Amino acid sequence: MTALHEELKAEQETRESLEQQWKRELELVEKLGALSVPENGAPDAEQIAAVRAELASVQGEQPLVHALVDGGTIGEVISGWTGIPLGKMLRDEIDTVQSLPALLGERVLGQDHALEEIGKRIKISRARMEDPNKPIGVFLLLGPSGVGKTETALALADTLYGGERNVITINMSEYQEAHTVSSLKGSPPGYVGYGEGGVLTEAVRRKPYSVVLLDEVEKAHPDVLELFFQVFDKGVLDDGEGREINFRNTVIILTSNTGTDRIMQWCLNTEQKPTPDDIVEGLRDELNQVFKPAFLGRLTIVPYYPVQDAILERIVGLKLERIRKRFERNHQAVLRYDEALIKAIASRCTEVDSGARNIDNILSKTLMPELAQRVLERMAQDKPIQSLTIDLGSDGDFAYTLA
Repeated sequence: MTALHEELKAEQETRESLEQQWKRELELVEKLGALSVPENGAPDAEQIAAVRAELASVQGEQPLVHALVDGGTIGEVISGWTGIPLGKMLRDEIDTVQSLPALLGERVLGQDHALEEIGKRIKISRARMEDPNKPIGVFLLLGPSGVGKTETALALADTLYGGERNVITINMSEYQEAHTVSSLKGSPPGYVGYGEGGVLTEAVRRKPYSVVLLDEVEKAHPDVLELFFQVFDKGVLDDGEGREINFRNTVIILTSNTGTDRIMQWCLNTEQKPTPDDIVEGLRDELNQVFKPAFLGRLTIVPYYPVQDAILERIVGLKLERIRKRFERNHQAVLRYDEALIKAIASRCTEVDSGARNIDNILSKTLMPELAQRVLERMAQDKPIQSLTIDLGSDGDFAYTLA
C-alpha cells in the first residue's frame, strides 16, 4: 500500500510539473506571437530571439505547445506513431546530411569530387542558409554514359528520402517539340487531357519529397526548358489546372552527355586529368551553345570523370554482391564467386564510352539468365539448393556449380 501511495504521489508531481511547463510554454508562445506582429513599428528581433531561446529551454526534447507547425511538429506526430524519440529522428537526419558524401560513395565510385559538391549544397540547404523558396538543390551532371550520374540520383533518393521509389524520372528526349510542355504540366481547360495531370507536376504533387531526375536534358526543346525557370527560382510550378505544385522539398538532378568527347580526351592521362572546375570552364562555350546562359546560371554544374579500370572492378564487385545477397535471402543458400570472376567481367567492358553500363548488360543478358536457368532446373527436380558457385570455365564462359 505504501508503494502505491508513493507511486501516486510521483504521478501527481509529474502532472503538476507538466501543467506548469504547459502554462509557461503557452505564455511564451503567446508572447512570441505578440512580438512578431507588433501594433506599432517593426518587430524587436532581440526580444524575439530571447523569447525563442527561453521557449526552447523550457520545451527541451518534448514540447507541449508549438509556436507553428513545422518539420519538428510533424516529426513529433510520427514519433508518437513509431515510438522513436523526436530528438533522435532529427539527429539521425542531420547525421545523414553531414555524412552524405560518404554514404553516396558506397554506391557511386570514383566520383568523390562530385559527391562532395552535391553534399555541400545540400548541407547549406539543411542548415537553412539557402533561399527557402527554392528546391533543396539543382544539379547538372555532365559526363559520359555509365559513370554514375543516374546512380547518384538513385543513391540520393535512397539516402535522403528512404528508397529509390522516390525518384521521379523524366526522359527529356521525349520532349523535343515545343508543344510537349503541356504533357509535363498538364493540359489547360478546354484541351484534350485536361484533368489528367502532368507527367511531372502530378508525380511531384503525389511525392513532394523526392529526387526529380531529368535525363538527357540537352535533347529537350528550349521552350520545355524554360518551364523549369519558375521551378528553379521559386520552387513551385503551376499545373494545367492552376494548382501550385511545391518543388521546395525536392532535389533536382539534370544529366547531360554534352562535352563527353572532350572530357574523355582530357582524361586520357589519368595522372594529369583536369580539375572539375577546369572541365566546367573548358566546356563553357559548348554548354552555352546547347543551353541558355540564364538556364545554366540557375544550376550547379558537376562534371563526372570517365570510369577507370580499377573503379570498374569495384563496381562489378558491388553489383555481384547485391546479386549474392538477393540470392541468399530468397533461397537461403550460399552464393560464391572469386576475384577472377570480377576481373573477367570488368575486362569484357571494352567500350570506353559505355562505362559501367556494360557491366549491367553482361550481368542482365548473360550471367543472370544462365544463373536463373540453373536454379529453375534444380527447382523443377524438387531438389534443395545449399550452395552455388560461379567461376570461369575453360572456354572463358561462366560456369555454375550447384550443391
